Amino acid sequence: MDKATAAKKAIQDIYNAEDKEHAAAAVKAFAKQYGAKFPKAVKKIVDDEDELLAFYDFPAEHWIHLRTTNPIESTFATLRLRTKVTKGAGSRAAALAMVFKLVESAQARWRAVNAPHLVALVRAGARFERGELVERPEAHAA
Repeated sequence: MDKATAAKKAIQDIYNAEDKEHAAAAVKAFAKQYGAKFPKAVKKIVDDEDELLAFYDFPAEHWIHLRTTNPIESTFATLRLRTKVTKGAGSRAAALAMVFKLVESAQARWRAVNAPHLVALVRAGARFERGELVERPEAHAA
């Protein structure tokens, strides 16, 4: 296995780690092992580690959705294909109508969110550690 393939595997080990602590350890191992060979990649990962690992602060059921940009890519791929075929929509109003109808049509094929009942908890500010809901400590009477 060449260095680039091994580095790619090491990056996958970061975002496929079982929890945030293991991912942080994988970041450190990546930086140590590939710092000399791929300094720009290591700097980017180390500098943006908090953002890179932020999805671990959400329910484990949602991690698969948060690890990917596919919903964005697939939506715009559909739009890009249609606008190239029609060579543009003509007016701004026609373009907006076309985009709306294409997205509306494409959403029928989108994958549903795992554990949708947890979305309300996330929106309400519930805290998750290792993908599990952290119960709020009860106030103790003095």
